[in-house]
Amino acid sequence: MTKTIVITGSSTGLGRATALLFAKKGWKVFATMRDPSKETELGQVEGIKVVALDVTDPAQIEAAAKAILAAGPVDVLFNNAGYGLAGPFEGTSDEQLQRQLDTNLLGVMRVTQAFLPAMRERGSGQIVTTTSIGGLVTFPFNSVYHATKWALEGWSESLAFELAQFGIQVKTVAPGGIATDFAGRSIVRTEHPAYAEATAKVAAAFMSPERRAQGSTAEQIAEEVYEAVADDSGKVIHVAGNDARANYARRLEAGVEAFRAGVRQMFFGA
Repeated sequence: MTKTIVITGSSTGLGRATALLFAKKGWKVFATMRDPSKETELGQVEGIKVVALDVTDPAQIEAAAKAILAAGPVDVLFNNAGYGLAGPFEGTSDEQLQRQLDTNLLGVMRVTQAFLPAMRERGSGQIVTTTSIGGLVTFPFNSVYHATKWALEGWSESLAFELAQFGIQVKTVAPGGIATDFAGRSIVRTEHPAYAEATAKVAAAFMSPERRAQGSTAEQIAEEVYEAVADDSGKVIHVAGNDARANYARRLEAGVEAFRAGVRQMFFGA
């Protein structure tokens, strides 16, 4: 029997690569995105149906979920929509705070609530959420982004306990650097003159060719999403990408403060 996956944030990057991979493997894919009118290719792929879904719009979430579930049961919900907010916290506007939390955190929760009742009644399903290595370790000038990703890890871990009784698995996929347009299209930057020099140092370190070369392609991470879905071990956190695994291993092995000292050295040289 053909399985079904719903993916949010499917217009580019990891969401798009995951939609194509699952379709190739014979899954029925609902690729959701804010503006399907801009998408001309995904809908032409066999097995993929493009659906309008803005994770910050509760009414649209409800309508999309109703339409998708009317077509049949959903085996996997892949919460992937999100973006980065980077820069000095002091320079962050209230509107930027609200939008980051609304998209990265509340959006995931809203979409999950829309599909959860059907999974519970059926007695099976998976809720998989893209977090980030930034949900397990921290770097400078990403505090609000980290807040959303750490929150998603905690939410997922707790949710896994309460949904296990209904046969529903909860998992996170925590990628490191992905060679997509995330850094350009999916990052909003804050500014404050008092932090200009430090911000420039951190940005240069993040964008260095050496660091970027350690990242993965969207297609490689999509393969790890597929592996996470196939995993039946009960594991919640699936760290994806060699750079992410290396960073997380260092934090676990060295301890929090020693790891933080290494991050300071990396970005500030002291």
